[in-house]
Amino acid sequence: MRLKSKQTGYVASKIGIDLANAPFISMPKGKDAVVKVCKEVIDKNLEKEKKLDAKVEEMLLENEDEIEIQHVKERELFFMIKKRLAPEYGVIMNYDDRYNEVAHTILDELYENYLIEYDVNDNQVRNVIFKAFKAFANAYDAMDTIVYEKIKKMKKEYIPGSIEYELVYERLYEEELRKRGMM
Repeated sequence: MRLKSKQTGYVASKIGIDLANAPFISMPKGKDAVVKVCKEVIDKNLEKEKKLDAKVEEMLLENEDEIEIQHVKERELFFMIKKRLAPEYGVIMNYDDRYNEVAHTILDELYENYLIEYDVNDNQVRNVIFKAFKAFANAYDAMDTIVYEKIKKMKKEYIPGSIEYELVYERLYEEELRKRGMM
């Protein structure tokens, strides 16, 4: 899904904000309840992909010797296997199709749990959710670059992958999200 586990809350917040700002939607139980359900649905979808990735990694490890002998590019092989196994795990590989599927699931959950009310076509509400996904995905790379550059310019040097680096990254990332109205 091109999302990391830490980011599902950000996407859920973006969806909640966009739904709250839509003039044709009301949230009888509040935005926080909507965001919670959105996060649960996104996490569940991401978990399917993690299981798929684990299976592909397992297959690659089992065939490590053969891969080396054949001089196969491991990343390409990983993607080819993942693409072949994706339907078995219920994972859609095309991002737009996947965002659309998750938007359907989120809308169903929100409606069934009486968390949103609207008097327009379901597709209009689904589009709000889908566009929130797309906006986050499109902004992610730009925000990541900005945060990376800010860390690089700091007086103190942080080592990528360290706990300290991750904490600074998260703080600056959330700052960028707030600037863009995604949090």
